[in-house]
Amino acid sequence: MVRAVTGVLITAAELAGLLTDGQPVALLDVRWRLGGPPGRELFTAGRVPGAFFIDLDTDLAAPPGPGGRHPMPTVASFEARMRAAGVCDGQLAVVYDDADSTAAARAWWLLRYFGHDQVRVLDGGFRAWTAAGGPVETGDGEWYAYAPPPGGDFRARPGHLGLLDAAAAAALARDGVLLDARSAERYRGEAEHVDPVAGHIPGAVSAPTAANVNADGTFRTTAELTERFASLGVAGDRPVAAYCGSGVTAAHEVLALTLAGIPAGLYVGSWSDWITDPARPVATGPTPLPSAPRRPARSSRGSSRRPRWRPPRRARRHRPAARALGRR
Repeated sequence: MVRAVTGVLITAAELAGLLTDGQPVALLDVRWRLGGPPGRELFTAGRVPGAFFIDLDTDLAAPPGPGGRHPMPTVASFEARMRAAGVCDGQLAVVYDDADSTAAARAWWLLRYFGHDQVRVLDGGFRAWTAAGGPVETGDGEWYAYAPPPGGDFRARPGHLGLLDAAAAAALARDGVLLDARSAERYRGEAEHVDPVAGHIPGAVSAPTAANVNADGTFRTTAELTERFASLGVAGDRPVAAYCGSGVTAAHEVLALTLAGIPAGLYVGSWSDWITDPARPVATGPTPLPSAPRRPARSSRGSSRRPRWRPPRRARRHRPAARALGRR
């Protein structure tokens, strides 16, 4: 029996059915959290049987540098890694992380950008798989307790989704809707735990991607997502794109927009790329555009202080524990 899988998401029950039927599926485990624990340790402790571990930092990004903390991987390196994971052209690939699909969305977006349309995200991630009673494979540090998957024939063909650089992001913030997927406090410039400069791209709209999912990590309904994005100004033919700290949670935002039927671009370099040029303006405060010149609020969350234009400056570093969403 061949089961048709359509759309962007796949449920744990649907995936279990595919595996039970013996249908070929490339399973990619993309568990990753800013600040740890390492995804490889989670993979070794338990995974969907047959899954291949994908390291977000090295497999789904080039080394950190002027292009940000998670720049685009090269065509050759991404193709090689996906082939090693068993990804084949025309064959289903399923990506998952722990629960909320933040890291999995990065893999989903890259596969789609490089021309692989047969990719689905496991809604609710590994947590949903185990909650549904799915079998778990463990290992002592090896990728596989059994035989690894055969090499795939995936061909990376870039350009299938919208990709923005800093100039395009600035233009879209003026003429369309640029969504900032980070937490609201980082958008306002009140706290910055990762990058050396606090604030947001002038004109960007705060849209923490944590609001795209339910408490269990599954995505909200299409109707709920559509209503949410409409409230943020996404309507009609206005072009839409997303950014975050380094192009991870922004991919999650793009996935949620896709579920709502809204095509959107991704500024992969995101904030960590934007701030590398001191000439690029920085805004702080709760609203998209700057107004009166005031010092940014640094500690009062929910402050009504208005933002201002200012050149980038070094932000105060903190030592909080990173949360799963809105800080990537």
